[in-house]
Amino acid sequence: MAERTVFQSMSQRHVVSVGPQASIWEAACIMTRANCGSVLIVDTLGTLLGIVTERDLMTRVLAKALSPEKTQVADVMTRGPMCVPPEMLVSDAVLIMIERGFRHLPIIGPGSKILGVFSVRDALPREIGNAVSLAEFNEQVNDALG
Repeated sequence: MAERTVFQSMSQRHVVSVGPQASIWEAACIMTRANCGSVLIVDTLGTLLGIVTERDLMTRVLAKALSPEKTQVADVMTRGPMCVPPEMLVSDAVLIMIERGFRHLPIIGPGSKILGVFSVRDALPREIGNAVSLAEFNEQVNDALG
């Protein structure tokens, strides 16, 4: 069976986004209603500015005792997040996630169109296994060369 692409594997096809002035509270409510772990931050032209994830809410807002109602997403978002094309294989995306500590990767298509977000939850166990094997191989090669 051919491996799926990140676009094929996305469980949600709609883009969950807010403007940079939105509060963390608003972003969290939107994420809850959409049942997703991240929200993209976009400007009025639809250009991707950043991403806020569940982990960001915990480490950058709650752990620092910031007010969710008063803190804007622009203050805590990851600016210029790494993005992937829709045709990237799931195992390649998961490898990036493993190596860089990400759980969400925005998918950007032709013309910088935001197509959605690939989450590690969208990967099948087989695809994760392939990525883990590749990550272990890369680590062994780096150890041998280092």
